[in-house]
Amino acid sequence: MSKINAFEPRHDWTLVEVEALFDLPFMDLVHRAANVHRAWFDPSEIQLSQLLSVKTGGCAENCGYCSQSAHFKTGLKAEKLMDADDVVAKARAARDGGAQRFCMGAAWRELKDRDLPKLATMIAEVKALGMETCATLGMLTADQAKALKAAGLDYYNHNLDTGPDYYKDVVTTRTYQERLDTLSHVRDAGMSTCCGGIVGMGETRRDRAGLLHQLATLPAHPDSLPINGLVPVSGTPLGDKVLAEGKAIDSIEFIRTIAVARIVCPKSMVRLSAGREGMSRELQALCFMAGANSIFVGGKLLTTPLPDMDEDSRLFQDLDLKPMGSVRAEFVAAAE
Repeated sequence: MSKINAFEPRHDWTLVEVEALFDLPFMDLVHRAANVHRAWFDPSEIQLSQLLSVKTGGCAENCGYCSQSAHFKTGLKAEKLMDADDVVAKARAARDGGAQRFCMGAAWRELKDRDLPKLATMIAEVKALGMETCATLGMLTADQAKALKAAGLDYYNHNLDTGPDYYKDVVTTRTYQERLDTLSHVRDAGMSTCCGGIVGMGETRRDRAGLLHQLATLPAHPDSLPINGLVPVSGTPLGDKVLAEGKAIDSIEFIRTIAVARIVCPKSMVRLSAGREGMSRELQALCFMAGANSIFVGGKLLTTPLPDMDEDSRLFQDLDLKPMGSVRAEFVAAAE
């Protein structure tokens, strides 16, 4: 049996099996995840993506972690959809700074057909820069997914957020099935899926296992699998709860989550997303060792902070990592 075949993706994981992975001795779990990672990827390469909020605030959803929900008073000012020229200028700067994928996020419950032409222009022009394109725009219909694909969209992000049992404690304005339906429309349109969740929202280990079980048993594993650490925002129910209790997800448990994600979705790009600003260099290094191979860069993730490019460049240099595909001179120079 070849190295690749020994780690062939499965879609028949049971929740009990995923929980058993979480319960493995830490060193054994990380070692297993690292071996799976090396079967499919060069462990010295990390994908660099940059995310821009193209329409901020005023969202009709009541996601309990989100600063952009119209249900909560977080001090965030709602803004209209950005002009395409401004978005493309941001994408060009991201490309020149080393980003390989440009993601466009809009705080909507669902995409409206009236906004499709403007978004199609953004997508086509960002694609023309030679970058991979990604968008997160809320729920989609089948026809909208096809229109985005026709415009040149490579990836569509639509997170499950958490496991199905904890979902009602996070959001009530959108059902779990509606999220799964949008992912189905994206796959049917021929786009790649970007789908993961958030940890540190008060969920249990079983809930984290439930999220990864859902992802591992989809008809196709997510092409990108972001693992977000909750950034508690004052004014949001989950943020206020975490801030009041002073409880964040344990670092070792976070690494376990990364490792299990790598094992059950071996070919996915497992991304360190929100929360990386508060992670130590050592924690990030262990996440990379456990199978994470993608990060967001650029100093900001929608409305929450990220490390700046200089800091990421120094980390890459110290860990002997390089941007996936090719080394951007600007990124390397920032570390010098």
